[in-house]
Amino acid sequence: MSKVAYRATPLSANWSFKKGGLTSTDKYLPANDAPTEIHRDLLKNGKIADPFLDLNELSVRWVADETWTYRTTFPTPLDYSKDGVSTVLKFQGLDTYASVYLNGKLVLESENMFIEHRVHATELSKSDEDNVLEIVFDSARKRGLELVEKHKEHRFIVHQTEISRGPVRKAQYHWGWDWGPILLTCGPWKPVILETYANRIEDVWVEYELSEDLKTAKGKIFLKLEGSGTAIVQINKDDKSIKKLELGEVSATQGAHSASFELDVDLWWPRGYGPQSLYTVSATLIHGTVVDQSCKSIGFRKVELIQEPDDFGTSFYFRINNIDIFAGGSCWIPTDSFLSQVTPEAYRAWIQLAADGNQAMVRVWGGGIYESDELYKAADEFGVLIWQDFAFACANYPAYNSYLQSVETEARQNVRRLRNHPSLIIWAGNNEDYQIVERYGLQYDFKTDKDPQSWLKTDFPARYIYEYLLPKVVAEEAKIVPYHPSSPFGNGTSTVLKVDPTVGDVHQWNVWHGTMSPYQQLPHMGGRFVSEFGMEAYPHLETLEKSITNDADRYPGSMAMDFRNKAIGHERRLVSYVAENFRIRYDLPSYTHLTQVMQADAMAWAYKSWRRDWGSKGKRKNGGALVWQLNDCYPTMSWAVVDYYLVPKPAYYAIKREMEPIVVGVQRKFRNWTMRPADELWQRDTSHIDMRSIWEEIEFDVWVASNKTESLRGTVVVKFISVKTGETVLDAITQDVDIAANGTTEVIQSRKLELPEVKDANSPFEISKADPFVIYASLSIGGRELAIDVSWPDPIKYLSFPDRGIDLKFSDDKKIVSVSASRPVKGFVFSEKQGISLSDNGFDLLPGETRQISVQGGPADALTWNYIGMA
Repeated sequence: MSKVAYRATPLSANWSFKKGGLTSTDKYLPANDAPTEIHRDLLKNGKIADPFLDLNELSVRWVADETWTYRTTFPTPLDYSKDGVSTVLKFQGLDTYASVYLNGKLVLESENMFIEHRVHATELSKSDEDNVLEIVFDSARKRGLELVEKHKEHRFIVHQTEISRGPVRKAQYHWGWDWGPILLTCGPWKPVILETYANRIEDVWVEYELSEDLKTAKGKIFLKLEGSGTAIVQINKDDKSIKKLELGEVSATQGAHSASFELDVDLWWPRGYGPQSLYTVSATLIHGTVVDQSCKSIGFRKVELIQEPDDFGTSFYFRINNIDIFAGGSCWIPTDSFLSQVTPEAYRAWIQLAADGNQAMVRVWGGGIYESDELYKAADEFGVLIWQDFAFACANYPAYNSYLQSVETEARQNVRRLRNHPSLIIWAGNNEDYQIVERYGLQYDFKTDKDPQSWLKTDFPARYIYEYLLPKVVAEEAKIVPYHPSSPFGNGTSTVLKVDPTVGDVHQWNVWHGTMSPYQQLPHMGGRFVSEFGMEAYPHLETLEKSITNDADRYPGSMAMDFRNKAIGHERRLVSYVAENFRIRYDLPSYTHLTQVMQADAMAWAYKSWRRDWGSKGKRKNGGALVWQLNDCYPTMSWAVVDYYLVPKPAYYAIKREMEPIVVGVQRKFRNWTMRPADELWQRDTSHIDMRSIWEEIEFDVWVASNKTESLRGTVVVKFISVKTGETVLDAITQDVDIAANGTTEVIQSRKLELPEVKDANSPFEISKADPFVIYASLSIGGRELAIDVSWPDPIKYLSFPDRGIDLKFSDDKKIVSVSASRPVKGFVFSEKQGISLSDNGFDLLPGETRQISVQGGPADALTWNYIGMA
């Protein structure tokens, strides 16, 4: 029996590429080290312009319709000829239609970007000559169109893109989306590795249950291998072995092996609820000496998706370790159009940014990929919960036999790869595919047709995937993780088009899309769990200037700017939301600032209100809110709250403030000035109405929301401060409050303010010192102010902002800036740049308060700033 140890050699260097197939006479050009993609390599060789700049995306569309060949060489491993030794080429990911040749012989054909392949290399060179590895990538677009034509029995429907993506198992956003470019790339997007071994560990995983008191884990460590040997498994914590189990002699012919354990454990908690305790499970295979080792990081936690009847319908929220968790966070798209250039450090920085922004959950969206291990490792470390979609989005997918087989392999491989991560707490079948069913009237009988085989005969055969195949895979491979058929899904009733707020999760797009409702109505547009909603904004100026290189194009509405914003109708929608709320200023710096403050405002309205709806145990009206979206895949203006260069927009900080462990909320009853009823007595049938009522009839609420698991005692103070003068215009309200644990405490409900009667219709706001004013609420515990909130008289555009008396002071080391004002300030924003990090931004200022902002990456006194109404 051979004692050759397992060895893995990345084939990362010496790659070259050419246009065409193997017989193409085109010259090979040097490629980047693998992993890589064709656009990156063409750019490296000056064959294309940078598609992230200006209109260059249009000039590289031809790349998607070509065939491309990659080539590298490698020496034969020294152990290749030894008895019992296997030599394997492992392709962790090939994008997408790939034919692999080894020394001129076809050894693999792949049609799925998400599948790992292992090829036994049985005919390597036995001389001093290197082996030649060639990979031919066909056009995914052309192959997709061929499959659509071939499978005429299926009704292919796709949104966002052309139809060719429907049958192709490739990242769907590569076809473009309403936030990203059309960059249909290809290549060895994940590592190619040469393995040699006589015996190896194929996989290690853990299945367990926690005791009722959550103190003890009882379960099994499973081991799957090739070959045989003596196996030892260990559970380690803080580099110390706390459980060692000997399996004795094991072999692959016996199937998976297991060792039982019972262990007192420290739980893994979401951020803010406890420590992120992680353990290492290691397996060692011995043949006289150690021939292979494998280590996996795990965390012990109890996950429940609570869907129970209540006063509002059926609940939808997560319970971790017996604690109900309000899952406020964001949706994640692939963070680059070219995935091979995303580094482990970048993944860590993104997840840390989400955690630092008090985001409890990140939803990995179905139109992208099953993400790199690095994302989930970072989520484990920082305590960020992961909602994982399977890789389907906005389409009616087929279900012919070869497609189903590929999907099942894809699903099993990725569920197995990710099942040890404690941060991953739900798998969802797709993104918005049931919207297609509703919009096009596809056959779907949720209530009575429960036969999966019959689903395959309908014009919605993918139901078989979402409601039979994928839940089966999750149940078999990751037993303790909940499965949800789609995002959104409401037991066969709730989709994007017809939202049922009483059940399941919802995508609320009647702000921005749909009815284009005012974002101030978001508090009344929630559901049991809002897994998508959003509002667009420009990124900071530096990001725009990097991607639009011609000064003459740097204005809102230029061809370059319009092309970069991929959202349908973005011009009408964005400017409408800005114009409804703020005085329009259309130079680029001012308009950028206005869109950012408007987006941040929308986030504050949503998160504060839906978190208020978290309610109390048994009355969880809303279980979470995930903004669309956290990030961008290239420099653009979109719904992202952080831009491509990892620079947060003010909306990121608005979410951060609303997701602090304890917050106070204040909100006026919204009066829609864009759709007002006529006066009771005058001009009932025309638009001639009395505008004064939107400020004269004031009714407001105050509440406290807490994630703390213990009740607290605090004091809420409510002040009324003139926008014009900064003076108090009504008596303050002070109220002691018993703050409920892990829930909402109502402090003031539907309080109406008595205002002086308005007698002069020509200047209604000059004769009343109480109009207009902000309502300012603060919460103190133990004499220390913990939270503040402000409610402004909407719309802001009706207000005037003469000198605000703003004062900035800098610490000696220029790492802290203190900001104060003598009159209320709306939307104070420091212009951020790549590499600069701020502790807060995009805030409002009230007289008597000072905001201290820490600055990393540059001197605080170099920051520029703006606010609403700044001259």
